Parts: sequence; C-alpha cells; structure tokens
Amino acid sequence: MPELPEMETYRQQLTRLIQGTPITGAEVSRPKSLNVEPDSFIRKLTGNRIVRIDRRAKHLLFHLVTGEVLLLHLMLGGWMFYGMEDEKPDRTTQVVIHFGTKHLYFIGLRLGYLHMHTLLEVGQLLAKLGPEPLDASFTFTQFKKVLKSKNSNLKVAFVDQSFLSGIGNCYSDEICFYAGILPLRKLSSLTEEEQNRLFQAMRSVLLEAIRFGGYINEPLFVGDRLTGQFDAKCRVYDREGEPCLRCGHPLIKTEVSSRKCFYCTNCQA
Repeated sequence: MPELPEMETYRQQLTRLIQGTPITGAEVSRPKSLNVEPDSFIRKLTGNRIVRIDRRAKHLLFHLVTGEVLLLHLMLGGWMFYGMEDEKPDRTTQVVIHFGTKHLYFIGLRLGYLHMHTLLEVGQLLAKLGPEPLDASFTFTQFKKVLKSKNSNLKVAFVDQSFLSGIGNCYSDEICFYAGILPLRKLSSLTEEEQNRLFQAMRSVLLEAIRFGGYINEPLFVGDRLTGQFDAKCRVYDREGEPCLRCGHPLIKTEVSSRKCFYCTNCQA
C-alpha cells in the first residue's frame, strides 16, 4: 500500500504534470470508486482545472478551481499512470481523467477511492488523523507526548493513522531498524534516548524515501526515473532470510496484528 513517501512523490510529480491544465473529460468504469454518480462526476470535472495538490497522510487532495476537492486514497494495490493512450500499461483502469491528449489513469482502485467533497467535508473526514511526522511544527517534545498516548508495541502504533499519519508496514519496519529498536517493543519501555533515536530515524527514513521516490516500483509516466527507487534501498522490508546490512545475521519475518513485520534480532534491541 502506498505510504507517505509514495503519495508525496505522486504529489510532487503530478503538481508539475497536471496542475493548471484544463480537464477535457473523464471516464468511470467502476462507479463504486466514486461517492457521486459518474455522470455528475464527469460533468463537474469537464472544463475544470486542478489548482493545487496537497497530501495528508496517505491521501492526495486535488483542489479544483470551482472549489471542490477530489480526495484520493489508493489503498492496497492502487497506483496511477499519466500519459497518452498508447503509453498506458496493459492494466484495467477504474477512473480516467483526460487532459487533452494525455490522461491520468487510476489503476487497481478496487479497495481505494476517488471521492468529490467540499473543503469543509474533507477537513471533517481527515480530522481523526494523527500528526504529520515531517511537519516542521512536529517537534521531539510533541513526539514524546504522542508516544505516551498509546499503550502498544511500536509496529502497531506506527501503522495506526490516528497515532501518526502516513506510516504503514514498510516504513514502520525501516524506521525501527534505522533506530536499532525492535518493532515489538512496548512504547512504555522506551528510554528518552531511544525515543530520540526513533524520532530522528523517522525523519531520516521518510525524507530519504521521498528523495528516492518511495518503494512501489510502478512508474508514473514513460521515462519516470524517480518513482520506486527506494525499493532497492529498503534495509529490512520484504528481505526475510537475507543477511542484515548492519551485522550479517538473517533477517526475521513475523506477523504482528496480522501485519507482516521484518527486523534483525541481533542488532535491534
């Protein structure tokens, strides 16, 4: 599932590609991906423009010049492609937005959605989300307060979107490894020094992942050399049995609350 770095990569690239470009139409092959009737969705989009793209947690917010906001959550298996019709991957699309000869294809949107809301409605829908871990205003002091708000292990806490926004299976494991702390550790067991290591690791890992386009290796457009480049840089995620990059011991995979979890028992404590 796309997490904060993947959605931030989409935001940055799509801002350059489609912001301000007239929308010439749309297609909907899966009405359940929307929260409005397809005819209404297409009518409201045609002739409109996207004036700004924001990200909140794992969501993208496409702000339209007419005031509506398209709220996107890709969920598991969802991704996007932008380009001409003959460039499109041979995959089923659920929604397509046309920008003249180029199109934004929403692929694998079986569990995800592209909903149309007012700005007020979006604020209400996203109000339950936790702090953004990369916000300049989110300090170590605030991080410590967040840690005290939940009584669970690190893995469960990090993937809880009401705890912190945008972190999921991949980056929870990568952050814990970077900090040298087991994801199975209880939040209450962390010393202040470990809390600080975790805070610094969270910022370092997420910023590095954004710089390398996240880990989901599905190019956004033909010639895209950024999207998915962090996949090769993952230190523990999906590397079960491989030698730890830090100490050489085989990496472990287990399940924590039905989520896969990767770590090194030798150099994470």
